[in-house]
Amino acid sequence: MNKIIDTMKNHRSIRKYKDKMIPDDIIDELVAVGQRAPTSLNGQQTGIIVIKDSQTKKKIEEVCVDMEWVIECPVFFLFIMDFTKTKMACEKNNQVQTVTDSIESIMVGSVDVGLSMQNVITAAESLGLGAVCIGSIRNDPSAIIRIFGLPKYTYPVCGLCLGYPEDHSRLKPRLDISTYRHDEKYSNEGFKDAIDDYDKKIVGYLEAVDRMQEVNWSYNTSNFYKDNYYPKVYPTLRDQGFSNKE
Repeated sequence: MNKIIDTMKNHRSIRKYKDKMIPDDIIDELVAVGQRAPTSLNGQQTGIIVIKDSQTKKKIEEVCVDMEWVIECPVFFLFIMDFTKTKMACEKNNQVQTVTDSIESIMVGSVDVGLSMQNVITAAESLGLGAVCIGSIRNDPSAIIRIFGLPKYTYPVCGLCLGYPEDHSRLKPRLDISTYRHDEKYSNEGFKDAIDDYDKKIVGYLEAVDRMQEVNWSYNTSNFYKDNYYPKVYPTLRDQGFSNKE
């Protein structure tokens, strides 16, 4: 199709980086494309904290646990949902921001952060950089909140390691596209067979990347999804002003 589509279809997580700093002008461009992502109602309830300091990255890795690439990447982006700006807009117009009492604020903030992050990933990969998303910052959100001095009505949603790839990893196969695409209405017909096929298919990938402890997709996924694997998210959301009353 074109180079942008090729870049996006060729995405893979990069966890090993060259000892080479990303130039400031490229970092500036990545932040700029992150900001240009669409946001609900143009509320712009997102933000990025750019981290280069090795000691700060070490503190982040202590939260994530056993992810040395968080320390080794030259630049780490912390993506936050940020309803302080919208709160100030309400105050300026003698209104009270109450959306943060609703689960809708979590939906809006999380979706908009995801859009911003994808913009950054696509731009970074088009410039020869590699990236890997770090959701495990939510393993201990209160620690991340303390480290970065996040005020009420903000929340750390996800992190992103960025750097020049030491190796280009392997392209991870996906479930059959029939489990993703639905025409006119939803249908899960054929999902069980597709999952069985995918479990067999991904074994070769897991062998190649030395992650056979995962066994296959359904086994690894079920080991996570049988529990709430980040139980500290809900109470820290409430502490940050997202009461989720409705």
